[in-house]
Amino acid sequence: MKLLKLAGVTLALVSSSAAMAGTVNAVASFSVLGDIVQQVGGEHVKVTSLIGSGSDPHTFSPTPQDSITLNKADVVFVSGLGLEGWTDRLVSASGYKGDVITASEGIQTRSMIDDGEKMVDPHAWNSMANGVTYATNVMNALIKADPEDADYFKQHGEAYIKQLNELNTWAIDTFKAIPKEKRKVLTSHDAFGYFGAEYGVEFMAPQGFSTESEASSQHVAGLINQIKAEKVTTYFMEDQTDPRLVKQVAAATGAKVGGELYPEALSQSDVANTYVKAFKHNVTVMANSMK
Repeated sequence: MKLLKLAGVTLALVSSSAAMAGTVNAVASFSVLGDIVQQVGGEHVKVTSLIGSGSDPHTFSPTPQDSITLNKADVVFVSGLGLEGWTDRLVSASGYKGDVITASEGIQTRSMIDDGEKMVDPHAWNSMANGVTYATNVMNALIKADPEDADYFKQHGEAYIKQLNELNTWAIDTFKAIPKEKRKVLTSHDAFGYFGAEYGVEFMAPQGFSTESEASSQHVAGLINQIKAEKVTTYFMEDQTDPRLVKQVAAATGAKVGGELYPEALSQSDVANTYVKAFKHNVTVMANSMK
């Protein structure tokens, strides 16, 4: 009996070691992307998000600890499109020699004007059609990083991609049922360009693409006049942004608060602590405000 027990313990240790060997140490730039990696990778990934839930990716500055985290990674994921301007510096400082995967690769980008300059809009994940591209790129990268678990990643990834495609169809149908003249939203800053293009929603924001950009008094005055003319009745705050400017605009227009949106960071509570939950929440509260 003692020998059998010992054999059982030995077998358990071997199994545990095998499971650890099949775990990809992944680093993602921010919480939304980190969740996509987690959903695709399941039990075969350990994901660290450099920019955590509730934190603004536009104000992030890497620390020495982030350099250590990157150095230990098997694969690193960034969104790209200019969101993470610090990537090259951090990779160089960390000594990381592996692949840096740009999850937005293959997406048709949008342009936007910020402080009078034309630039690429980095917020591609807010369209769920683009979310499918993110998940596909993540799946392919994990398969390359850990070929032994390719079947697992393919199964998990394809199931997740199916869920995202269904959510995209649901969002299209949800907004199609609302008259076009009512599909208008006032929010903190311009993070919903891809969302608006995909689902036929017009967004108005006092700030540009970055929460660090400053809105001119002329721009704010013009926005107030536009909101009054188009009879926008509801405004939304973003979880991690300074509310003062959009509240100033709302006070001048009579718009009422419609709740919080999560376009750039997952919530620390369970309201929007996954990419799927955040998207469902954003669609639902916006659509309800328009009806």
